[in-house]
Amino acid sequence: MVDQTPHIAPELQEILAAVSDPEIPVLSILEMGVVREAILEESKAFVKITPTYSGCPAMDVIGDDIKAALKNAGFDAEVKLVLSPAWTTDWITEKGRIALREYGIAPPLEADADKEALLGNKKIVSCPQCNSTNTKMVSQFGSTACKAFFQCEDCLEPFDYFKCLK
Repeated sequence: MVDQTPHIAPELQEILAAVSDPEIPVLSILEMGVVREAILEESKAFVKITPTYSGCPAMDVIGDDIKAALKNAGFDAEVKLVLSPAWTTDWITEKGRIALREYGIAPPLEADADKEALLGNKKIVSCPQCNSTNTKMVSQFGSTACKAFFQCEDCLEPFDYFKCLK
C-alpha cells in the first residue's frame, strides 16, 4: 500500500492550516485532507490539492484562498489539482471529525456502515445535537452532493451526514 500521508513543508503548515474549507468553514483544508503536498522551492510554494469528488465547485475557491494566504505570507504559489489518488473520507483528520460534529454535521462512518445507513437498513448515524442513533435519512443529498440529509427522531433536529467516500 502506498503511503497516503500528505507531505507539507513545515514553513507552510501553519499558513495552510489557517485556510478554511469554503463549504465547511470550521474545517481547515488540512483537516479536510484536500492538501496532498505542499513543498517550498526558494520562495515559491507548490501545492497539490485533491477534490472531495470530481467536479467539486469549491476547488477553485480553495486554490484562490491558498494563493492569497501564501502571498500574504510572502510566498509565490502554484496550486495544482490532482485527481489521483482519489480523495477519501479517511483523509479527514480526527480534529476535523470532531469539528464536523460540533458544527452540526455527522462525520462519515466506515464504508460498510455507511452503506447500511444510506440504504435505510440500520439506524447508526448519530445526531450531532443529541447523539441519538434514532435517526432517519430524509434525502440521499444534503446541502452538498457529498452529504446526505438526516433527521433525528428523538430531538427532531435535521442535520447533514458526510457520506463515506473510499
